[in-house]
Amino acid sequence: MSQPVQPPASAYFITPEKEAIEKRTLAILVDNEPGVLARVIGLFSGRGYNIESLTVSETEHERHLSRITVVTRGAPHVIEQLKSQLDRIVPVHRVVDLTRAAGEDGETGPIERELAIVKVAGLADKRVEALRLADVFRAKVIDSSIEHFVFEITGRPSKIDKFVAIMAPLGLVEVCRTGVAALSRGKDGM
Repeated sequence: MSQPVQPPASAYFITPEKEAIEKRTLAILVDNEPGVLARVIGLFSGRGYNIESLTVSETEHERHLSRITVVTRGAPHVIEQLKSQLDRIVPVHRVVDLTRAAGEDGETGPIERELAIVKVAGLADKRVEALRLADVFRAKVIDSSIEHFVFEITGRPSKIDKFVAIMAPLGLVEVCRTGVAALSRGKDGM
């Protein structure tokens, strides 16, 4: 007799099965000081949440504030719990669910962009095809030799995914991605 299969220890499996898992983009405004990023990320990992994308940068130099942009997945009520827990961390000034805010405004989602650097090695026809496709995707050649190209491409994460998938059979060697940078639409800030 076989043993029942136990779900992995993850917050995704705490939610009722009827609730759909959604992709969300969160913007978190925090003090730019040592240990803050570790505390925010520790909240995710300690509760079994996966982070699909993470970007951090100081955005207000005079006030020493940084913006953390996190892309994660979860049931809506789980994401709300996570936002509530993030709001209680002392150096966190504000947490905004950019995906939900866009939905409330009747928009399809926040403005999201990502940068990727993609190395492709190949000769002859594959080299010509890689250049042609890079032009279609508006990728720039930032380094090249007789045997390889390094492309820089920016756009929505789905565009980057497509470009990487198309380059794979042409000699994809390496990919480096920055993670998602996102802003809400409209005139108001965070």
